[in-house]
Amino acid sequence: MIELDATYRIQFRRDMTFDAARAIVPYLAELGVSHLYASPIFAATSGSTHGYDVTDHNQIDPVLGGEEGFFRLSDALKEHGLGLVLDIVPNHMAASTENPWWANVLEWGAESPFAGHFDIDWSADFITLPFLGADFDACLKNGEFGLAVAAGRLVLTYYENAWPLHPKSYPLVFERLDGPGFAELANAAGEATPGNPDMLRTALADAAENTDLPARLAELFKDGDLIKRLHHAQAWRLFEWREGRKFLTYRRFFEITGLVGVRVEDEPVFRDVHRSILTLVRSGRIDGLRIDHVDGLADPECYLKRLRSAVGPDVPIHVEKILEGDETLEPGWPVEGTTGYEFIAALSRLLADGEKSADLDRAYHDALGRTPDFAEALRAAKLEIITHNLEGELDILTRRAAALAVSVDAELREKTVLRAALVDVMAGFDVYRTYVDESGPTENDVERLREIETSLENGHQTESEPAARALIFRLLRLDVPGDARGDALAFARRFQQTTGPVMAKALEDTLFFRLNRLIALNEVGGEPERIDGGAEGFHAEMLARAELEPRGLSATATHDTKRGEDARARLYTISEAPAEWGRHVERWRAMHADYHADLEDGPAPDGETEWMLYQALLGAWPFAAGGTEWLGDFRERFLGFVEKAMREDKRRTQWTAVNEPYERTVKAYAERLVDPDNGRFLDDFTQSIAPFVSAGVVNSFAQTLLKVTAPGVPDVYNGAEGWDLSFVDPDNRRPVDFDALTRSLDRPVSWPAKPEDVTSGAAKQHLVAAALAARQKNRALFDEGSYEPVPIDGPKAAHALAFLCRHANAVALIVVPRCVLAMTKAPGVIDPAEWSGTRLTLADELAERSFTNALTGDSLEGQSLNDLATALSSAPVGFYITK
Repeated sequence: MIELDATYRIQFRRDMTFDAARAIVPYLAELGVSHLYASPIFAATSGSTHGYDVTDHNQIDPVLGGEEGFFRLSDALKEHGLGLVLDIVPNHMAASTENPWWANVLEWGAESPFAGHFDIDWSADFITLPFLGADFDACLKNGEFGLAVAAGRLVLTYYENAWPLHPKSYPLVFERLDGPGFAELANAAGEATPGNPDMLRTALADAAENTDLPARLAELFKDGDLIKRLHHAQAWRLFEWREGRKFLTYRRFFEITGLVGVRVEDEPVFRDVHRSILTLVRSGRIDGLRIDHVDGLADPECYLKRLRSAVGPDVPIHVEKILEGDETLEPGWPVEGTTGYEFIAALSRLLADGEKSADLDRAYHDALGRTPDFAEALRAAKLEIITHNLEGELDILTRRAAALAVSVDAELREKTVLRAALVDVMAGFDVYRTYVDESGPTENDVERLREIETSLENGHQTESEPAARALIFRLLRLDVPGDARGDALAFARRFQQTTGPVMAKALEDTLFFRLNRLIALNEVGGEPERIDGGAEGFHAEMLARAELEPRGLSATATHDTKRGEDARARLYTISEAPAEWGRHVERWRAMHADYHADLEDGPAPDGETEWMLYQALLGAWPFAAGGTEWLGDFRERFLGFVEKAMREDKRRTQWTAVNEPYERTVKAYAERLVDPDNGRFLDDFTQSIAPFVSAGVVNSFAQTLLKVTAPGVPDVYNGAEGWDLSFVDPDNRRPVDFDALTRSLDRPVSWPAKPEDVTSGAAKQHLVAAALAARQKNRALFDEGSYEPVPIDGPKAAHALAFLCRHANAVALIVVPRCVLAMTKAPGVIDPAEWSGTRLTLADELAERSFTNALTGDSLEGQSLNDLATALSSAPVGFYITK
């Protein structure tokens, strides 16, 4: 087993196949990572751009190169001494007939051998399929349905969709057809069973190929009565896509009806889902696992313990888990840690300037003409998500609570009362979920539920009855009579599987696009209302990380982050000069006043949107943006981001109800911002943002070095060893030019870095490589070493952070700047004289030792490193290791 030291995340699909990944293995080895960290590789829906819509957990996707291609990649990794960490998706699968398990369930209903594999409410009359463009009767009237044979099944067609019919309903079709063989087909259908469908499949396939059956079926689309009778004879019902959310009968991934929840809490389902994964782990072709959306599982701890037992103690397991506030991973989870969003949040609290938070609030208020209340806005967003987007989930929970109320409190059986209580309790959650299981609530759960209940009791925004809320909390604690405990556990599990989507959709996918005070903080795992911590706070967080999660991934970007890591680093600098930024925005708004419009539903764009747009441009603006040729591609990327931002905001337009006049107006405004003919603005913007860009480079270098050296396992995202100024996905999943990165890494870069090496991204790439090389050479130091804050004194003490990593006789000293907008004169350049009089306080025994600069190879005496001007003389960051 290859020891996990640093990961490199790639996104399969589009241009990245197994053979394409194999071609970059030598580059990754040279860069210095220990493991390729891959997105899902199993079969997914046709045209999938991400692979999380799995159709077959036991088939390596032919689109990527199939098993043979995967083995070639695996062999290449081993030849270069690299391992493979694989992203797996146990929570859900594609609700598509390309998924053979799902197709079988649709065909046979509760009789299917896979009926228990999916989280379906079998007490309902049918499975809801909300995939129609209009209601069923309208589609029927328009002749949009048809009948056909596909893969030996009779199917109801709707454009490119084809849903299998239950064989017991076949006679409804064949009794309408004259001719030899159709009666026999009807008889075969009557005799078919879920365990023995082959004879019917073969007969139907033969008839489709050798008779006029396809043509005869095609004629039947005109028979509306037949289509309706067939529809009502199935285990499923078709609905208009926007209406299905109201009465869903299966658990979804978030609000995506095309992804159905999987019951991996059941051991037979676990075995079926993980059969190929475990084979690949045991054969040594997979060296680590990343668990997607662990909070979606009914019992995460049980799942993780079962998985750990199956893969053994040495295979690293990381979970995609968003930690909020002071939340930590559950102590009973047998995992190395999370995928690293809390590390990004810690960086934001270090690199943003909390001292000027009030100034930022004023600038934001001036732009909007009001001061939004974050907590109030988050609650409002949660209420929208709960009562609209997740209406079906709310109804399921309401019915279950009402049924349980009979055993617990017969006076609280009114569904409207319980529904209101559920809404308030879910909206009151300040974390993604709790982890109540068969043994009851954990200690963390007890405390968390008590805090939420107390907060709701003392709050003024609740609209439910206290007694009803108390009942919901009793159910969540499993505080019910013994004979009701099983039902209470089922309720608690479904509740916990719902609060995660509520938080994610309300916070990450709504509020992060609705309130834009400083969009660098609007990041997964972040707290946009907080700009605090500084160096002292970062030290405290890293000391806790070293104790609780020393092998967790340290990410700075992922495929799900809201912007590229260097865009975020650049945007932190606004917090250092918010008044200046506000004046710039005011001037730019005036330049584009003619592109405003007063629509029926308000001004477009409004102040909030404009404040966001100029920040987004700052974050993504390319280095040395001379001329206008580059604006063509940038314009398309920017407008794609603007459309997504408007719809995720949901105030005036959204994916399910597009407000075309509003979107058209805002896009016209945004398009003007990147119009080559808008030279006055483009020149002004480029000149005005120059100081922010320059200081942003320093932030990028700082967060890069911290990622490699702070407690945790550094994770490099797809191409982000160079500059990553991406917008939100799908922009951050664009193909990476690995040929250019290879050439860049092969070319020497010295420190202090040349301006062209800074702006090209080569300096950042070489910083990554040098830091990873030092980490690799001193593995025990960084895997097992302590984290020790180093005091800093002097006039610029607040603008730097330093710490030691110590193991046995080896010591590393890491020094990074923070909040240096006023000190940076060019991209990534700070005159060492700026640090004059600012000193580290190293222990005497270190002052007497010799250190090697990990970036330059130069030797220095420890005593000289006490002087920050010396420690940061060759590069804006310092990385020194004892000889």
